[in-house]
Parts: sequence; structure tokens; C-alpha cells
Amino acid sequence: MSYELIVNSTPTGVVLALMRDKKLIELHEEKISNDFSVGDIYLGKVRKVVPNLNAAFVQVGYEKDAFLHYLDLGPQFRSFDKWVKGSIQGKINTPDLAKFKKEKDLDKDGKIKEVLSANRVIAVQVAKEPISAKGPRLSTEITLPGRFVVLVPFSNKISISQKIKDEEERVRLRRLMNSIKPKNFGVIIRTVAQNKKVAELDQDLRTLVENWQKLHKELRNSRPPKRVLGEMNRTTAILRDLLTADFTGITVDDATLADEIREYVEHIDPGKSKIVKTYSGRINIFDNHGINHQIKASFGHKVAMPSGSYLIIEHTEAMHVIDVNSGNRKGEKDQEANALATNMEAASEIARLLKLRDMGGIISIDFIDMHERKNNKALHEHLKKEMSGDRAKHNVLAPSRFGVVEMTRQRVRPETEIKTAEVCPSCKGTGEVTATILVIDEIENNLKYLIEEKKQKNISLVVHPFIEAYLKKGINSRQKKWFMKYKKWISIKGSDSAQLLQYEFEENP
Repeated sequence: MSYELIVNSTPTGVVLALMRDKKLIELHEEKISNDFSVGDIYLGKVRKVVPNLNAAFVQVGYEKDAFLHYLDLGPQFRSFDKWVKGSIQGKINTPDLAKFKKEKDLDKDGKIKEVLSANRVIAVQVAKEPISAKGPRLSTEITLPGRFVVLVPFSNKISISQKIKDEEERVRLRRLMNSIKPKNFGVIIRTVAQNKKVAELDQDLRTLVENWQKLHKELRNSRPPKRVLGEMNRTTAILRDLLTADFTGITVDDATLADEIREYVEHIDPGKSKIVKTYSGRINIFDNHGINHQIKASFGHKVAMPSGSYLIIEHTEAMHVIDVNSGNRKGEKDQEANALATNMEAASEIARLLKLRDMGGIISIDFIDMHERKNNKALHEHLKKEMSGDRAKHNVLAPSRFGVVEMTRQRVRPETEIKTAEVCPSCKGTGEVTATILVIDEIENNLKYLIEEKKQKNISLVVHPFIEAYLKKGINSRQKKWFMKYKKWISIKGSDSAQLLQYEFEENP
């Protein structure tokens, strides 16, 4: 399995496409102004406390007040709040916590009105970016993420990723981290820290401590609202979290940005910076790597799959509903086997789309009904396995008696929405049709079905003259590729009476 990052620099920011084995699995857009990103730390002011919600609304500079729940204050809130006040007033002149006297932990069943009041100045961290009409979701349980470890101030606990199964390695990491971590700092050891050398872990920890020192410096004499410590940009954050030996390339279409990324990669993984390449082709980098085509195919209301089956995705404010359809898929020995094969393929595609489109909240998936219990169990296990690589927190329930799977997925950023409709030239923009590029995929899927499943021998295709010209264009035209693939010549006829995206297959006598 190989990973490749394609970086497209635009006038408004940077778009990042993460490819796994040439298939698009993540898409991120980093705008020039990336305020209120997850991980940013702000100095804010409490606007009002709402006892009924056990929460407070905090002004951090966003147009909407941010939301802070009592449970997001964290056990060490009093200690952190005391340190922040002392840093602002200059009474605490060192970021070192070794001699800092911690306060009593918060009661998890307490009330926010007993802790916060209006106009109170507090430091907060963005836990969820602004979504729809909602402001950011905040936390005061500050964490500073690094490549191998996450630094947790005012805690002495050492936690290790559950994905590290080797008990000897867990003991080694715990002993090592206990010997190098600063006093009154806790540490979460990430999965990628497995088998890493002492020097690498120590350097990562030192970098996080430096960030804590920057926070202390920025707090001095600060007034809210102000961002006092920003998370790194989205490009380097993705590299920090995902860069492994499986990464085969990072291609960037901007020379300056490529140099910055190359420098960062060399810093976190010496010797690996050679995988960073600068793209200088004439056509758009996303078109060159087939990414725009995959975006069009993956962000629509209807998403087709290679077998001919497809998904219908409906969005509402409260939840997402996904319907699985078998389409023209055939070939299995019976209906139950065909349903299982379609559902398995759909589960893999849904897991990819949830991450790609960053869909969160409640998700209801209507799979094709299966009557055998073992098949429903196999589908459930397969979906959980496909979702296991998703970094967002999620929970997948077993299929109901109606074949519906309910799941939840953490939503920390606004869902990625990309229009896959284009203005119809036939109606001069009074309506919209599915993106033209997807119609070719639909034609090819139906052609495959007619030849391989229906065994039709003499087929002709009737389309709009524009589509006819596209299918016949060039030495290696689509029409010629069909002939090489199926060993049959498919006649293509242009019809002025056909709408732009209308097509029809005819069986010749």
C-alpha cells in the first residue's frame, strides 16, 4: 500500500489530495486565512454562562460566540487557569511547571456557574471548527500534538496508543518517556512512536515544550480576543500525522511551497525529503493525476461503483442517509450472494467517502437486504475493518432486521462540499445536469453490462453530436479502446434530436 500527497496551490490557498494506491481518500483545503483551526489556542472572554446547558459562550474573535461545555474544561482547569492569569500579569515568569503548585481537580459532576462567570478571561483551544451557523467548539484541556507524542500540561499521566500491541515495546516507551518528560507534563504516545529511537522521541518532545514556551510568551500582557498559539498549517499537519515509510511521493505545483515542505520533511524524517517533487507541467496538477475526475465522481448525489452498483447520498442538517443500490450488477450464483458482494463493495466505498467528504454526525446506511445472519455479521465486521483507518472517532452498530446500519462519526471540521453539476448548454443555464464527465462513465458501465452479462453482439450507441465527437476523437479514441477491450466494433451515431447527456443503446439485427 502506497500513499502520495498532491498539493495544488491556488490564489485563495492550498488544496491537498491524499492518494492511496492512486485512489483519492482525503481532500483538504487550507485557505490563506486559517483562523479557528482545530488545535489553535485563543485568549477569550466569557460572554455568558448558561446553567441549563451547563456551558458558557466565549468570544474568541469569530462572528459567532464559541461554545464551551463544563465537561470540556478538563480536570486540571483550575491549575491551567491559575497559570494563564499569572502569565498574563507577569507574576509567572517561567513556562516551566516543575515548581508550579497545582490546584485541586474539578469535580466531573460540577456546575459551570461555580467555575466561570461573565467577562471572565480564559485561554481555550479549538476542538471543532465553526460549522454551519455554529461557532467553534472549545476546550480548556490543552494538548500540544507532535509527530510521535502529544504533550498534556498539568498532568503526569503517560498513555500509550492501544494500536501498539507489543508489551515489551509498551514497557520500553513508558520507561523512556518517564525519564525524559518534564515534571507536571503528561504524554500520550502515538502509534508512529513504535520502535523509534530515543533521540527522535526526545527531539519531538523538545519541540512541543518550545511551543509551550511560545504560548507563555504570547500570553504576557495579552488582551482578548487573541490567538496566542496557532496549529501548524494543514499541509504540515497532515505530514506530521501520516508520513510513514509507505509514502512514495509528495508532488507540489509551487516551487516555494515545495521547498518549505521539503525542509519540514527533512526535519521530521531525515533523508526522506527526496520524495518531494516540484510539478511544472502545463496542465493543472489535479487534472494530470486524475484527481478532478475522482472528485466529480465522489462528491455527487449519486456515486457509481466499478461493478455497476451505486450509492445515493442524502444530506440533512441532523444526519446523512446513504442508500445502496445493485444497479445492473449481476454474475453471482444467487440473489443472496449478489447482495453480499454488492454490500461488501459498498461498505468499502462508504468508508472512503466518509473520510473524503468529512461527513459527520449520525449516518444511516440502507444496505441491500440479506436473509442469512452470517452474511449480516460479515458485512458488519467488514465495515468496521474499513473504518478502522479513519482517525475521526466513530461507532458502527450492527445491521438492524431491515438491513440498516446506523453509525456516528466525529465532526470536527465543516463537511467538504463540491458541486458536481454544470450549467446545461441546452437550456442556457435555466437548469442543471450531472457533470458531463460522469455520463461517459455511465455509458461505459452499461456497455460492459450489455456485452459481458447480456452477451449482446451487435450494439450501436446513439448520442448527442458533441458526445459523438468526444468518443471518436483522436487515434486512441474511446471507440477504439472499446474495440480493443471487447473485440467488437461499437457503432456510434450522432443525433441532433438527442439532449446533450441523453444516450441510447440499440441492438442491430
